[in-house]
Amino acid sequence: MISSDLANRLDAVIDSRRVELHELARSIHGSPELAFAEHRASAWIVELCSRHGRPTERPFGGLDTALAARAGKSGPHVAVLAEYDALPEIGHACGHNLIAAGAVGAFLALATVADELGGRVTLVGTPAEEGGGGKIKLLEAGAFRDVDAAMMFHPFDRDLVAHPTLATYWLEMTFKGRPAHAAVAPHDGASALTACMDTFRLVDGQRVHFRDGVRVHGFIKDGGEAVNIIPERAVCQFSVRSFDLGELERVRAIVERCARAAAMASDVEVSIESRQGYRNMRNNLPMAERFAAHLESLGRSAVLTDPDVGTGSTDMGDVSYAVPAIHPWLAICDRGEALCHQRRFAECAVSERGLDSMILAAKAMARTAAELLVDPELRRSAKSFFDASTAG
Repeated sequence: MISSDLANRLDAVIDSRRVELHELARSIHGSPELAFAEHRASAWIVELCSRHGRPTERPFGGLDTALAARAGKSGPHVAVLAEYDALPEIGHACGHNLIAAGAVGAFLALATVADELGGRVTLVGTPAEEGGGGKIKLLEAGAFRDVDAAMMFHPFDRDLVAHPTLATYWLEMTFKGRPAHAAVAPHDGASALTACMDTFRLVDGQRVHFRDGVRVHGFIKDGGEAVNIIPERAVCQFSVRSFDLGELERVRAIVERCARAAAMASDVEVSIESRQGYRNMRNNLPMAERFAAHLESLGRSAVLTDPDVGTGSTDMGDVSYAVPAIHPWLAICDRGEALCHQRRFAECAVSERGLDSMILAAKAMARTAAELLVDPELRRSAKSFFDASTAG
């Protein structure tokens, strides 16, 4: 555990930046930008870091809206990750504005002590978490090559420090049939839309064979052009999710078979485009437990996970396959009041309670990162846990 003096110093820096961090969170919330187009959000982060003497690299890792700010010259290296992309139509209903401001707050505090602690800290701005996989692209660019540990926090309706996330796979099916007049000669047509809808019905029939925690959900992108024409073309997308990559692959194959069977039944063609999504989160328990301890010392008690609530997916999972990592969740509303991707959650993400939780998260991350820098035993424990989970 770090000394109370160091903890208080980190807290004091964050408290001194409270107004600016609130302003950053509100600005990003009020100007939502979609994946890879977060130009204003990333510029505001650069501006705030530069204001406090921390020059920031942007673009970073080959991405226009990614960024990196660094402190410390040598020694163990901890990365604090910021997200700032929004969702279509419902804006910051996932609270990424708070994630960004919390990460900046933790970094600015750590930057004041990095040299003193004999370590390095990097703020990594990661665009396009909502389906774009910005962290994956940064991993491929080598952005985490010499990082010893990585962390971020996520808003939620309860406090959890090691909640699982689901691995994902995206599929797009394009059905091509034969058009015909829907009243004069429907028998001459082959409906792409019928095959598309049958795919959903076949997938539903297979759910009894899915393991617990598997999620398969989709929507129809294109279902035809006019009511009096047998649809020649139809397109649907599915997301397949699972707690592990093995089950993910098994269910993906089932969904693809459903699409091919539906196409055969309607005498249409189908082409399937697939894209690997995100890996499941490998929460590093030694790090998560230290975060929980620091959170408790700040007045909030958290559990590791809660089976009563579901989970989504994040490209932080891919980071956790590369380096020891944590992705704790902190409440910005009452339990059950709202969950991610709901309009009410977007309101909570700019509420006073949401902003207070962001400041708390910044302090807990700063303390946890500082402990990683000064405690070689914690780093060894985190690395041993990571190696064991990777081998498993």
